[in-house]
Amino acid sequence: MTIARADGRTFDQLRPMKIQRGFTNAAGSVLISSGATVALCTASVVEDVPDWKKRGGELPTSGWLTAEYRMLPGSTKTRKPRQDRPDGRATEIQRLIGRSLRAVFDAEALGPRTVYLDCDVLQADGGTRTLCVSGACVALIDALNSIRDRLPNPDVFPLRDSVSAVSVGIVEGTPILDLCYVEDSAAEVDMNVVATRGGRFVEIQGTGEEATFDDDQLAALLRLAKKGAGEIAALQRQALADAWPF
Repeated sequence: MTIARADGRTFDQLRPMKIQRGFTNAAGSVLISSGATVALCTASVVEDVPDWKKRGGELPTSGWLTAEYRMLPGSTKTRKPRQDRPDGRATEIQRLIGRSLRAVFDAEALGPRTVYLDCDVLQADGGTRTLCVSGACVALIDALNSIRDRLPNPDVFPLRDSVSAVSVGIVEGTPILDLCYVEDSAAEVDMNVVATRGGRFVEIQGTGEEATFDDDQLAALLRLAKKGAGEIAALQRQALADAWPF
C-alpha cells in the first residue's frame, strides 16, 4: 500500500518510540514518547485498599489497581485549562488504562494494597491514550518488582502478561498504523487497540468518524494493530531488560 503520510512513514510503520525508566521518585516511572507525543507514567504503591473492598473494616486478601489521566496545560498548541477533576474524555481514558492493566492483573498476588497509575500527557500529537497504556505497563512492572519481597508469594508476579496499545485508522481509504494528530483529524475510521504480548486483544475501540467500514477493512486494521502492539511489546521488554518478569 502507498500513501503520503504526514511524517513520511509507510502505512504500517510506528512512530519512533523512546522509553526512559526511573524518571521520578515513584516506585515505577516512565517518560515515554511516540513521535511528538510525550507522556509521564508513574506507578505508586499504597499499603491500603479502597473502602469498598473492605468488609467490616478489615483488609481483604486481594489488592486493587486504578489509573488517572490528565493532559497538562502546555501539552497542546493552545493552553489546555488545568483540571482539578477529569472531564468526560479524561474519565473515559483513565478507565481504559485501568481496565487494560487489570485484564492481566492478579489482585490476590498483590495482596491488600493499591497501585495507582498516574498518566500525564506532556505533549500531544495523537495517540495519547494508547501511549499511556504502554507506558503505564512498564511503570507498573517496575513498581511491582520494587515490592516483590512484600508480596504474599514472591514467586507469583501480580501480572500474568504485559499489555501495549496502538492506534490504527483509515485515511484516504487506506488502513494505516499509529496515527499522528493530522492523520487522526482526517481519518474516516479511527480505532484504538490494546493487546497482550501474546497477541490476545484486551480492548478494541473503533468508530467511523464520517464513514462506514466493512469486514475486510476491519480485518486489515486489526492486523495492523496486532503488528504494532507486538513491536511495542518488544520495545517494552528491551527497556525493562533484566527487570522483565515474564
